[in-house]
Amino acid sequence: MSFITKEKKYKWNFVNIGGSARVRINSGEDIAHLAELDPKMWTVLSCPTTGLEIDDKSLKYMDCDGDGKLRINDVISVSQWIMSMLKDKDLILKGSNSIDINDINTDDANGKKLFSSAKQILENLGKEGTVISLSDTADITAIFAKTRFNGDGVITEASTDDADLKATITAAVTTTAGVADRSGAQGVNAELIESFYKNLNDYVAWCDAKVEAPFGDNTDAVINAYNALDAKVKDFFMRSKLAAFSPNSMASLDIQTSRIDAISAENLSTKNDEIAAYPLTHITGKSEIDINAAINPVWDSNFNTIKSLALDASKTVITENDWAEIGGKFAAYQAWRNAKAGAAVEGLGIDAIKNFIAQDKKAELLDLVAQDAALKEESDNIEMVDKFLYIFRDFYKLLKNFVTFNDFYNKDNDVKAIFQCGTLIIDQRACKFCMRVNDTAKHSASAAPSGMYLVYCDCTTKSKPAKLQIVAAMTVGDIGALSVGKNGVFYDNDGLEWDAVITKIIDNPINISQSFWSPYRRMATAIENLINKSAADKDAKMMANATASINAAPAKTADPKAAAVAAPPFDIAKFAGIFAAIGMAVGMIGTALASIFKGLFALKWWQLIILFVGIILVISGPAMVMAWMKLRRRNIAPLLNANGWAINSNAKISIPFGETLTEIAKYPKMKLNDPYAKKGMKPWQSWFLSIFTAILIVVVLWLFNVLSGVSPKLKSPLPRYNKAEVENVVNDTINIQEVVEENIVVEPTN
Repeated sequence: MSFITKEKKYKWNFVNIGGSARVRINSGEDIAHLAELDPKMWTVLSCPTTGLEIDDKSLKYMDCDGDGKLRINDVISVSQWIMSMLKDKDLILKGSNSIDINDINTDDANGKKLFSSAKQILENLGKEGTVISLSDTADITAIFAKTRFNGDGVITEASTDDADLKATITAAVTTTAGVADRSGAQGVNAELIESFYKNLNDYVAWCDAKVEAPFGDNTDAVINAYNALDAKVKDFFMRSKLAAFSPNSMASLDIQTSRIDAISAENLSTKNDEIAAYPLTHITGKSEIDINAAINPVWDSNFNTIKSLALDASKTVITENDWAEIGGKFAAYQAWRNAKAGAAVEGLGIDAIKNFIAQDKKAELLDLVAQDAALKEESDNIEMVDKFLYIFRDFYKLLKNFVTFNDFYNKDNDVKAIFQCGTLIIDQRACKFCMRVNDTAKHSASAAPSGMYLVYCDCTTKSKPAKLQIVAAMTVGDIGALSVGKNGVFYDNDGLEWDAVITKIIDNPINISQSFWSPYRRMATAIENLINKSAADKDAKMMANATASINAAPAKTADPKAAAVAAPPFDIAKFAGIFAAIGMAVGMIGTALASIFKGLFALKWWQLIILFVGIILVISGPAMVMAWMKLRRRNIAPLLNANGWAINSNAKISIPFGETLTEIAKYPKMKLNDPYAKKGMKPWQSWFLSIFTAILIVVVLWLFNVLSGVSPKLKSPLPRYNKAEVENVVNDTINIQEVVEENIVVEPTN
């Protein structure tokens, strides 16, 4: 923390936003004294220089050490640099992309350089007035286009009016490829000038030492053919010597027929490498090559070149000495040719080369380079103007998202924090809190502690090849139809439209009302899943049975008499007992319902309301309390932390503030008829159906003896609900079953 001072004499103003006390930065003096602000009071300790809604060039200029992170020391260093060059420190609060150069503090050394360079830019561009803007520094090439010297140590044809110097510079650029000048043209520097003249002198010296070509204009062709054949010819002579030494091995040293047979069925035009490995010509045991003998077809062309250009017409054979003699003839010439120097300037022609040497403009060219380099500091300061203007425009915006989070908590909906990248429209709502993410899986693993309902989306657009990943927070409304795979539209801060699709959801409460219904939703979901599972199991079982029945072999036809004997007797007592048990169960359920309704009817109307509210609270209360606690703890710090930020304090989202981050569709009050809606009943039909349903419910309750608990007079007329009668029926059923088991025998049918 070399820039942070221990002096804390400056009086800071504070504001409470986002659940924390924060320093208020609202004057140029505040910015000038940032070095005195305790690091523990900064909202952010560091942030990345990519993926933010600030010009990347501004962030690059502010990143003093170029490590890809903006830290407290970077911010303090920039604040001291820019504030020292302003007469009125509050000018930086405007965030303007232009400045009147008369507002630059020329009492400061950097300010003096800045003023001079800004003035020079305006003069170079031919602009009147004293206001310079980013558009003036956007094209460095245009600034230097009309200048003869620009401080980069590179000279072009425009650097001189002398025709000979212009021609020399052009020749030097042509032969050395040149180097780009700040004006955009190609030129040469001192190093290239030295190289150019060295090449000129070396090439002339090489030409002066020229060796006579032994074969005239055909010398190069002979050399190339000889070098290609040299190893193959020497191989032939060694094979011939071995054959003379061991005649029995001649067949092995010559071309093997089996090798040709192996490739004979293939396309031989593609087998040059393999054929080239065969001997140059047939081995006869003689250490000489008959120039009329058949030559290996791969080497035939080169051999014919030697035969026609390097041998006397009277020659009929080539001995080992003859071959060495041919090589000796051009050895000196080849050594001279291989020693060629200054080849880069050969294309100029020997006459032009000698002319450039005779003129000897080297010293004058180097003097021009020196004149250009003398303006280096002044020209470099022109780039300093560009840096100043970018920081002048964007630095205060950075501070409002670094020292404080004023932009994020700003009540103006048009003001966004530098980490908010646009608006997601989905499920009849607009989510204004959207952030870029580099890796959804990695980011979502760290985002859960935020306590927010988050949707991750992949965004694509035809105008940009790269995919954009974002995370959006839902702070208003209900879950609705939100699910993975749902499509939406994302608008970035530049207004570009992207197709968005949800790839992941982190579930957290959106509001308390949504939490009220969450237990019932979970119950409904569980029941639905249970029904679906049961239906699926039954369907699978039915299909399995059907498949088994179809695949099974048909059983033999059963004997009717045997079937009659095997059929069990009809047990009437068993079914009588079942019906009696069902009657008892219905009676017990009716008794239980009667007890419940009796207790309810015994309560007063206000007690019924309290009971109903109590039941609702028992079911929904815990979920609502947990939701309330989570909503109070919502915090964007984990989201920023997952993006590489170092957050030094809480950044909470209260319930009222959360309502500003998401907008839901609101329609005016209106009465519209849907032409495709199901036609409803007429009023008298609705009343009749309601009254009939109420009467039916009362009758059913009366018949099932439910109302007997309210009053004995409302006892069910059905005898099954008389306890004594039910017991008699059960006893009679048991007796009947015993008698039937002893006496009833069903005879098998013949």
